[in-house]
Amino acid sequence: MNSKRVMFVHAHPDDESINNGATMAQLVEEGVKVTLITCTRGEEGEVLVPDLAHLASHNEDKLGAHRALELAAAMMELGVTDHRFLGKYRDSGMLDTPPNQRADCFWRADVEKAAKELALIVDEIKPQVMVTYDEFGGYGHPDHIQTHRVAMRASELSNWQIQKIYWNIMPKSVVQQGMDAMKSLGSDFFGSESVDELPFVKDDSFVTTLIHAP
Repeated sequence: MNSKRVMFVHAHPDDESINNGATMAQLVEEGVKVTLITCTRGEEGEVLVPDLAHLASHNEDKLGAHRALELAAAMMELGVTDHRFLGKYRDSGMLDTPPNQRADCFWRADVEKAAKELALIVDEIKPQVMVTYDEFGGYGHPDHIQTHRVAMRASELSNWQIQKIYWNIMPKSVVQQGMDAMKSLGSDFFGSESVDELPFVKDDSFVTTLIHAP
């Protein structure tokens, strides 16, 4: 067993690359054992490629299988050899939408049951570090919030004691820089909304760790 082990717990395929892809690749390069747990297959994702429109949930409903293949390809690029899906939970979509009402969606999963499933993997892998979302799920997606709940509960249920748990957050200063840059380009995406009105933004005091490339 590798002496250093890190577990990433994400909601959908591609969340790991968007949030932690560079970090995962760097850890692999440094010889750290990286494990990725993905809680759903992202069946309700928006299809932006016209040639793949038939895969959408409201058409053939084959997007989950396609995204699983994309995720496998991404893991090959990042060098991650241990990737697992957590059970057979379905993408929940956004709140107040039909997919969010499905009994098999992750948002409606029993947190205790899902956490026990994840705790078994924690006890197997024995990671010193776990990385997941904050309590708001980054930007409020139901599956991200549920992933936070399940990951945190699993850390309590597991026999193995995880030494550090990191949350992906959006620091106020970084979001403000982005808003300023968009406004300088003439974008009115945020309108008159200030950074303090955005529910997903965290004060910079929450930032405990900065990761730099070697």
